[in-house]
Amino acid sequence: MAARRALKAVLVDLNGTLHIEDAAVPGAQEALKRLRGTSVMIRFVTNTTKESKQDLLERLKKLDFDISEDEIFTSLTAARNLVEQKQVRPMLLVDDRALPDFKGLQTNDPNAVVVGLAPEHFHYQVLNQAFRLLLDGVPLIAIHKARYYKRKDGLALGPGPFVTALEYATDTKATVVGKPEKTFFLEALRGTGCEPEEAVMIGDDCRDDVGGAQNIGMLGILVKTGKYQVADEEKIDPPPYLTCESFPHAVDHILQHLL
Repeated sequence: MAARRALKAVLVDLNGTLHIEDAAVPGAQEALKRLRGTSVMIRFVTNTTKESKQDLLERLKKLDFDISEDEIFTSLTAARNLVEQKQVRPMLLVDDRALPDFKGLQTNDPNAVVVGLAPEHFHYQVLNQAFRLLLDGVPLIAIHKARYYKRKDGLALGPGPFVTALEYATDTKATVVGKPEKTFFLEALRGTGCEPEEAVMIGDDCRDDVGGAQNIGMLGILVKTGKYQVADEEKIDPPPYLTCESFPHAVDHILQHLL
């Protein structure tokens, strides 16, 4: 790993770190303001696939977060970029609220399967349709493979178990585009001009947020909000650079020790 350099960029997860659905993590708005008072660049990176980037931005603004659209990099954006690069017609197994981020793509006579978080569509008939396409040899693209995520009523299955079921049934390996893939983090950093050794990632998912970031040389801070479960920090090697109570505590550490 390259030598640590002065901190220039902070990547922040959204659901589970700044907010949980329609409720902000206590103190998160003020902590973000304090972080903006420094010289670091901030990017918000999310595997959220249940809503478009515009809907997500509106949700954040209602919670009084000062965030602009160009600061958000989503796994939906990464998936669309890949679909366009491959020039395929996707069967979009995503929530209806995420469809605006795929507007303009050809989806008739699909020759690829794209899977995001789609609770209303994860039923036998639709999954079987995807299964048959995959048996014909079309590629499987997973927007991400998170095992579960945090809702206000508790933990809930993510898209990962459904992607894995399709992989198992068809002896196929999905191309994954969201966190923890290296390309996702590198693409999120690309617009900042920063190297991984000049950045830190803050998130509630030990594997996807922290592990993925640390795999490319970033520092990873795990927060005990959202989907965090006791001893999550022991699930990756090396362990997180820091495990703390919440986003405001992570910002405190950055201001006191990394700048």
